[in-house]
Amino acid sequence: MQDRLVAVIPARMSSSRFPGKPLAPLLGRPMIEHVLRRAEMCSHLDAVYVATCDEEIKNVVEELGGRVIMTSAAHERATDRVAEAATQIEADIVVMIQGDEPMTTPAMVAAAVIPMLEDPSVACVNLVRQIGSRQDSLDPNTIKVVMNVNHEALYFSRAPIPAIQCTDGNDVPVFKQICVIPFRTEFLRLFAQWPQTPLERAESIDMLRILEHGERVRLVETTVETHAVDTHEDLNRVETLMRRDPLLCRYGEAV
Repeated sequence: MQDRLVAVIPARMSSSRFPGKPLAPLLGRPMIEHVLRRAEMCSHLDAVYVATCDEEIKNVVEELGGRVIMTSAAHERATDRVAEAATQIEADIVVMIQGDEPMTTPAMVAAAVIPMLEDPSVACVNLVRQIGSRQDSLDPNTIKVVMNVNHEALYFSRAPIPAIQCTDGNDVPVFKQICVIPFRTEFLRLFAQWPQTPLERAESIDMLRILEHGERVRLVETTVETHAVDTHEDLNRVETLMRRDPLLCRYGEAV
């Protein structure tokens, strides 16, 4: 029997760094619409939902024809919000796609889920991309990750890890996390049962809860240029990067 794959996009209005971020205008559309439309393009997915605690987001998404699951306002971590939403849907694999990743492509989602479809032992996957600039390496909003020889995460940090200069002449790749994160549903339920862990709280990174419990996170590299939106400056940068994005034409020309 074929696995049922569902994407859940967590979004909330009360971001400390960028309040109202999901509804911020990006090329004439609310940012959450870009994430929703692009996820819906992935043929591997059987359904796409937005998980939120905010009526404003619910109303906008439903006006766009999207599906919404209302969740508690108490969640500090996006993964916990997705885990609550997952209790209301039928899925074997739940793909969390952060609501601040408007440059996500259908191919990125497909690449992230392939290890799970090929190997039943893989419970969680993170998409990563090589960092090419010192600016991104030093940016605390960019989550860095180091991996072992089996392409599994060793550690995630907002600090520049490994402790090397990110330059063209350096032969040690430096990677950032891309928040396209598939979970097997039973593992996502287990994650939600664990309390927050010390390193998770210190770094404010969900995935450290998994590593601190001795579990594995498979990493899959993408070469697609992408940038998350954490600040107003990021929004301006992403708008510039997306202006010539051919995917825009597939869900209508920007206003």
